[in-house]
Amino acid sequence: MSETISKESLVEKEVVTETDNSLAEEKTTPDESSEETPNGKDKKKKKSFLSENTLEILVAILLGITALLTAWATWIGSLHGGNQATNYAKSSVLASEGNSEYNAGMQLYLSDVLAFNTMMDYSFDMELAKLENDKTKEQLLQEKLENYMEQNCSQILLDGINWMAENGKDSPFEMEGLTDRYFETANELLDESRTLLEQGQKDNANGDAYNLVNVIYSVVLFMLGIVGIFKRLPNRAVVLIIALVGLVLATIYMITIPMPTGFDITTFFAPK
Repeated sequence: MSETISKESLVEKEVVTETDNSLAEEKTTPDESSEETPNGKDKKKKKSFLSENTLEILVAILLGITALLTAWATWIGSLHGGNQATNYAKSSVLASEGNSEYNAGMQLYLSDVLAFNTMMDYSFDMELAKLENDKTKEQLLQEKLENYMEQNCSQILLDGINWMAENGKDSPFEMEGLTDRYFETANELLDESRTLLEQGQKDNANGDAYNLVNVIYSVVLFMLGIVGIFKRLPNRAVVLIIALVGLVLATIYMITIPMPTGFDITTFFAPK
C-alpha cells in the first residue's frame, strides 16, 4: 500500500511541474504584435495610416461631399437653363416689337418725305405768286402751306425744317441724325433684344458647363462606389486617389463658372 501511494504522489508532482513549466514558457514567449528592443522592452509595431477602416471612412466622406456638390451643380445648371429660356423669350418679344417700330418709323419717314415734296410745290407756287405780285394768291398759298404742315408733318420734320431755315439748307434731311430719330425706339428695342439674346447664349453655355461638371461628379461617384470591389489595399488606394483628383478638378472648374444673373440664395428661403 505504501509503495502505491508514493508512486501516485510522484506522478502528481511531475504533472504539477510540467504545468508550471508550460506557464513559464507562455509568459516568456514574446507577443507577436510587439518587438523586443535592445533594452529588453517591448515596442508595438507601427500601423499603416491608410488602413481598411480609414479607407472606408474616407470613401464615405467623399461620397457625401460628391453627392452634395452634384446636387448643387444640378440646381445651378437648372437655374441657368431657366434664365436661358426666359431671356430667349424676352428677346423674341422685343425683336418683334422692334421690327414693328422699325416699320412704323419707315412709314413715318416716307410720309414726311412726301409731305416735304408737297410743301416744296406749295413754296414754288408762292414764289410764282410773288413774281406775279398776286398778294391774294400768295396769302392763300401761305395759309394752305401752314395748314398742310400742321396736319401732315411730324415733329421730326418740323424740327428739320426749322434747322433748314436757320442754316440756309435746301433739305431738312441734311440735318445730322435726323433720319435716325425715326428709328430711335426701334433701335432701342432691337439693342435690348440682342443683349438678352447674348445673355441667353451665355446662360446656355454656363448650363452646359454645369452639365459637364455633373458628368465628372458621376464618374467620381462611380469610382468611389467600386473601391470596395478591389481586395488589395493598394488597388483601393489608387482608385480613391483618382476619384479624389477628379473631385477636386471638377470643383475648381465649377467655381470658375459664373452664377446665374441676379442669383441670391437668400431669396429662395425668404417668406413669400
